[in-house]
Amino acid sequence: MPQVAIFMGSKSDESTVRPCAVVLEKLGISCTFTITSAHRTPERTSRLIKELEEDGVQVFICAAGLAAHLAGAVAAKTVRPVLGIPICASPLGGMDALLATVQMPPGFPVGTLALDKVGARNAAWLAAQILALHDPELTQRILDERRKMIEQVEEDAKSL
Repeated sequence: MPQVAIFMGSKSDESTVRPCAVVLEKLGISCTFTITSAHRTPERTSRLIKELEEDGVQVFICAAGLAAHLAGAVAAKTVRPVLGIPICASPLGGMDALLATVQMPPGFPVGTLALDKVGARNAAWLAAQILALHDPELTQRILDERRKMIEQVEEDAKSL
């Protein structure tokens, strides 16, 4: 059973969002990764949320560009944490997606991350930290990965 659901608005977002699933898998967190659209498939989106909640999903991660209403549509249907990844998909350089994801009405929050791949990776890290609140083993895996990052910076510094 997946702990995290990752939704993308379209197939074209896959290469941008895939790093999210990679980080989750590295941390030993089960996830499901699929396409659903707030505008083109609203019934599918609602059905997926309901089914995934019943299956035990604890966090929803939603990536979308342009109007970027996917995270908000999911937040309207669940009280589980929803994390949004704005995707640069228009001539506006992602500003449209960023504003659509971050500007939510009170009571329906979306934790909005950075644009594109950095946002995808950080959405996974934030989901992991949420899940780690009740999982000491996951907390340790996160700390171990952070230690590796620190060591890599120190090694890189020595190589200069």
